[in-house]
Formats: sequence, C-alpha cells, structure tokens
Amino acid sequence: MLKFLKGVVGGSGTGPKDLPYNIGEPYPSAWGSWTHFRGTSKDDGSPVSVFSISGSNAQDGHLAAARNGVKRLRTVRHPNILSFLHSTEAETLDASTTKQTIYIVTEPVMPLSEKIKELSLQGIQRDEYFAWGLHQIAKAVSFLNNDCKLVHANVCLASVVVTQTLDWKLHAFDVLSEFDGSNEASAGQMLQFAWLVGPQYKPMELLKSDWAAIRKSPPWAIDSWGLGCLIYELFSGLKLSKTEELRNTASIPKSLLPDYQRLLSSTPSRRLNTSKLIENSEYFQNKLVDTIHFMEILNLKDSVEKDTFFRKLPNLAEQLPRQIVLKKLLPLLASALEFGSAAAPALTALLKMGAWLSTEEFSVKVLPTIVKLFASNDRAIRVGLLQHVDQFGESLTAQVVDEQVYPHVATGFSDTSAFLRELTLKSMLVLAPKLSQRTISGSLLKYLSKLQVDEEPAIRTNTTILLGNIATHLNDGTRKRVLINAFTVRALRDTFSPARGAGIMALCATSSYYDSTEIATRILPNIVVLTIDPDNDVRSKAFQAVDQFLQIVKQSYEKTNSGDTAGAAGLGISSIPGNASLLGWAMSSLTLKGKPSEQAPVAPVNISTSLTETTSNASSVVDTPSTATAHVSTTPDFADQHVPESPTSTDGWGELENGIDGEHESDKDGWDDIEPLEEPKPSPVLASIQAAQKRPVSQPVSQPKQQAASLRPKNTAKAIKNEDDDLWGSIAAPAPKTISKPLNLKTSGAVDDDDPWAAIAAPQPTTKAKPLAAVKGRGTKPAAPKLGAQRINRTSSSGV
Repeated sequence: MLKFLKGVVGGSGTGPKDLPYNIGEPYPSAWGSWTHFRGTSKDDGSPVSVFSISGSNAQDGHLAAARNGVKRLRTVRHPNILSFLHSTEAETLDASTTKQTIYIVTEPVMPLSEKIKELSLQGIQRDEYFAWGLHQIAKAVSFLNNDCKLVHANVCLASVVVTQTLDWKLHAFDVLSEFDGSNEASAGQMLQFAWLVGPQYKPMELLKSDWAAIRKSPPWAIDSWGLGCLIYELFSGLKLSKTEELRNTASIPKSLLPDYQRLLSSTPSRRLNTSKLIENSEYFQNKLVDTIHFMEILNLKDSVEKDTFFRKLPNLAEQLPRQIVLKKLLPLLASALEFGSAAAPALTALLKMGAWLSTEEFSVKVLPTIVKLFASNDRAIRVGLLQHVDQFGESLTAQVVDEQVYPHVATGFSDTSAFLRELTLKSMLVLAPKLSQRTISGSLLKYLSKLQVDEEPAIRTNTTILLGNIATHLNDGTRKRVLINAFTVRALRDTFSPARGAGIMALCATSSYYDSTEIATRILPNIVVLTIDPDNDVRSKAFQAVDQFLQIVKQSYEKTNSGDTAGAAGLGISSIPGNASLLGWAMSSLTLKGKPSEQAPVAPVNISTSLTETTSNASSVVDTPSTATAHVSTTPDFADQHVPESPTSTDGWGELENGIDGEHESDKDGWDDIEPLEEPKPSPVLASIQAAQKRPVSQPVSQPKQQAASLRPKNTAKAIKNEDDDLWGSIAAPAPKTISKPLNLKTSGAVDDDDPWAAIAAPQPTTKAKPLAAVKGRGTKPAAPKLGAQRINRTSSSGV
C-alpha cells in the first residue's frame, strides 16, 4: 500500500492533478488506515501535511468513515483541533485495479509519538511539556463534549499530532458523532463507525454496545475514558494493548494520579469532566503552562502585570525546555512585540532567546520583528534596541540598515533626551559600516557635526571618538574635508578636558590619512600648545601625539631624501605600533529618568590599550550630567591648500573644498552650518592656549598670489604685520622670519592691529554707554551720591 501511494500518488512529487499540493515522504505512523505524508504547497512552497486513505470501491466502510471525518474536520474549528486546508477524492490505478483515494490537506504537523522521540525530554522538563500538551487536548475534548455536544470516541496517542510550534492538536474525526442523550429509550446505534476503534480503548459500556447506558451517561463519559488511555500511553511510553494495562499506575505522576483514576471510573456518570480536570488538577500548575497561558492572554493583562512578567521572563526561559522556548514562546513574544501588546522589557527576553538560535534561524524568526520595532514611537522600545544593537547588528544586511533601520535611528540624534542621543551615537559604531557613502556623507556626518557642539560634554567627547572609529568607512574626499576640521577646530579647543584628550587620540588613530604637509601645518601646531594644558592627562597625550607625528614627518623626510617620493606622503598609523584597533568610548554620564545608564562601561570589542587611554580619567572627572559646552572657533582651515573633492558637500564639515561662495571661503572653518553655543569663560591658562591655536601657521605658498589674495576677507588688510611682532603672545616661541597667512578671526568690533594681546583680550562689552550730551552742563562735576531711593531721569538729551 505504501509503495502504491508513493509511486502512484506521490511518485512524481506532485500528487493528483487537481490537488494543489506536492506529496512528499510518509511518516512511520498514523491513526487507523490513514497514511500521513509531508507535503508542500505548489504556489509558495509552504509546508503542509497530507493524509490519504484508499478503498477498493466507493462503498468501502473505511472510505465512508473517512468522508465523515473530512466533513467534521472542515466544520469544527478550535485552536486545539487540527486546522483543515483542503480535501479531494480521486481514482487511482494500482496495476489493473482501480481504487478510490481520499486526501485531506492540513497545517504541517507530526505524529505525537514521533515528536516525543525527537525531543527526548527527561525529568521535570518532560513532565512540564506533557502537562502543557494534555492541557491542550483536554481543552479540545471539553470543547467537543460540553460546547458542541459531540463525542469523539477515539482519543488516544495516535489521534494527537504536534505542530511546528509544539502545540498538541486533536484529529482522527472518523468516528465523531452527535451525542443523542435526549432519546434515552432508543436502543439504536449512536456511533455509526465505532467499529473502527480498538477494543482496548473502549469503555465497558461501549464495548458491550449498551447504547441505552451510553445515552444516560454524560456526554464526556466516553472521551474521558479515552483521555485516561492517552495519559497511560504518554507516561508509560507503550502502546495500550489491552484494557487491564490501565491498572498499572507506576509511571503516572502522583499529582495526576487521583484525576487519572477518576477519568477511568467504571461508572460512566462518575467519570471526571475534562473541563474540571483543567481547572482543578494540581498537575497543570507549573512554570511552562503558566508562562504560555500568560502569553496567550497577554491583551487582557494590565501594564503592571506585563512589566513584572517580562522582567522575570529572561531568567525563567533558562529553566524551561529549550525547544519549547524557541518554537513556542519565541514566536508568541515576537508577535506580541510587533503588534504592541508587549512591554519594552520583553525585548531583552526576545534577544536572549534569539541568541540560542542559529544565524539562519535568527535572521528568519527574530530580525524581521526587530526591524519593525525601529519604527516604534515608544521611547522605551527605542532605548532597548539601541542598548542591545551589538547583539543583532552584525546580522542586519547593509540594505536593511541603509533603507529601513537608519532613517528611524537617525531621529535620535536630535531627540530632546540626552540619554537617547548618546545611545544613538554609540549605535553608529555597529551600524555605520553598513551605510552607503551617500547616507554617511549626506546625513550621518551632518548629525555628528551638530553633536560635536552638544550641550552634554560626554556626547561631544564620544562624537569625536566615533569619528575616529568610522574614519576607515569614509571615502578619501570626505576624510580630507572632515577629520582634521573635526579633531582640531572643535575637539582640541573644547573646554571639556576629556574631549580634548579624545581629539588628540582620534588624530593619532587616523594618522595614516594625513600627509606630511597637513601634519606640519594643521595638526602639529594645534597639538603642541596642548603640552601645557591644565589637565595632566591631556598634556600626556599631547606629548605622545607630538612624538608620533614628528616621527611620521621625519620618516617622510628620510624617504624624500632617499628618492622614494611615492610613499613619502602616505606614512601614517601603519608605521606606528599600538594604533590598529578601535577607540574606546569615553564615558556615559547621562541619565534616563534620573537613573544612571546601565550601559555606562560599554566599549567596543578589540580595544587596544594605547587607544582606550583616550579618556582614562573621564569617569573620575564626570559623574553627573555636565552643562559645559563646546568651544567652537571660526579659524579658517587654510583655504588655499588643495584638498581632493568629495562626492557630496552637505555633511556639515565645511564647504572650503566645494567652491561655495568663493569670495568668502577663507571665513569658513568647516562648521558654519552650526551656530556656536554660549560658552563659559575659560581659565586664563586655557584661554591662552585657545588664543595660540587661533594664531596663523606658516606654510608654503602653493597657489598664485592673485588667488590667495582673493581668499582674504576685506577686513584683513592690516593682518600682515612686521616680522618682529610677537604673534603667539606670552606663551609662544619667537615667530618665524617668514610671512604667513593670517587667520581671519571674526570680531564684533575693530581690533587694534598693533596690540599683540588683542586676540586673547576680554571681549568688548555688548551694552552701549550713555552719550555725554545726556549730562546737564558742560564740564560739570558729577553730583555726590545720595542715600535712599532716587528718581532716575530717563528723558533724552534733546528734551532737556
């Protein structure tokens, strides 16, 4: 029979022509005369189960019972009853014999006996899973008996199948019939196909065909007996061969034994109703049943119950059978999060369960939910995603990150919550490598340029660190335009000492991207002045950086002298040991709802010791949110120096190289799209350093004088001074004997060009003094101050 069905029905893998499903390999067991096949849909390839049964002619009793089963399965719907999809009846040819075959297509399931062997559960985990399965079958039987007034009459191990999510479902409805209890005097047969049921599964009244006694019994009497047979086969691991074996209770759990005995009572009226079994049995009160039951009625729970449950779920999941957690709980949890019924703490449980999956399964079962959650407006969900982005970020494809994830994450850059801005910033360490160059240059860098003047010093510091870490993912033109401006114009002039330290180390970590001319004219002059920084850590890093960059310049000089001009300009970090890995995050001093961040010590993997020193003292410097602001200077960045063009010019790091408003190019420092924040008055020493950083640096003139002159603003006609002037004030060495291009400092008023202290002097007052004409008389002495309140005359001088 099996060879016939496989060769004729499923030999080609397509089945009958009018069956829109492919028939695959059969399972070893199935109920009665049915054969259970694996199958797939011809439309989309989704898995299904195909049941088939054949008879010699259309009047065969097995076929008549099968038609009854098809009709009942199609009309009866319940979560714990096998879901019907399709059915058909066709003629098949076996040699010279024509046979009738009935096909039923259902959701993909597996015989319970085969699934038990596959799971191989032991001890408490086995008992918990059996309890969950029996709970589901008891609900299905109770639905048939109490709600529909139907009798299944065939409950046993073979009539139970298991879905892909490990749910137990009842099928084999061939004997199913209405319970005719209203006509107790009738002696006619109530169950037409009862002869299909094995005698070992029949209670005494059914075995004797005492239909009068059956009609007087409650509707659940026959199926309660069958449920007792299922419990015996389940725990003994043996197929029931005769009724007497039911007396052997050694394998039955003690908590279930009293109910088991009541189910198998010899008096039909005293048998336990399956609905009472679910409500009263102590056996069904366990962690697995309670957890799944809570998840199934999640919409009925209030927010406090949900929050408490999901906070306990990660630890609880470790105690439950792993296969059940992954195949049952995980889909329930993903669905609850996707449709908004789960609280934010559920995300932690989802990611923990997802970590137990293979990479392929994680991409199919977990990632689609995570991608959808990025569009959530729930701030707690967004925080959870950003805090755990390192757990799933590597599994995201570049296209998904660029098109679906980043547009939602980017909203966090401008969020009012500093904690969320910081988390968004840190998430870019994982997401930025997957972004396209268009997104990086046109969007990400614009946000980072604004974060470098954020009111939170920790965010400013970590922005610098992030730029150093993602520099390798920028194209050459963008690196030329962005890195030096970001690290020198802003980071090295920040009033927050860890930010200055981060700027130094970021320059060191990206030294391979600078040529010797940039190092000599733009980097070293800004670092050298930090060797007298008030902060000891900054001074130490400054000395190390000076040594490193001087070594690079020296190697370039030696190569130039030896004739190797090709590699002279390309020396960088590759020649300096200890700088090959990522910079570590400086700190996380921000808070959410008054609580310190739990992710404070987070740092990327593979951080080298030399680079994580960026802000080694940061945690001791900043413990609470600081209100210090970034110092933003308007010093020009040597507009006449040639820099490779970048594909885009909208990243917020200056338009010097983009040909925008060429007449005023020298007035731009690369950050003019950001308004500088009000900053506190720095200490005298720091003010001197910042003033020195604003001084001009001598560099070779590589462009025609006419072009250089056109780049100078009109108000710098007297900028070139006598070479004897002290350009660096009291803290600098004597100026070189060459004429250098001036820095175009934007001043609010006229500055005396002969005063070498003007650049670092206190700003001029913003209030206006009253005109002398307002005073009566000319040359009169001011009146002596009087005690008490005085009336102030506010009339104009013209009215006096």
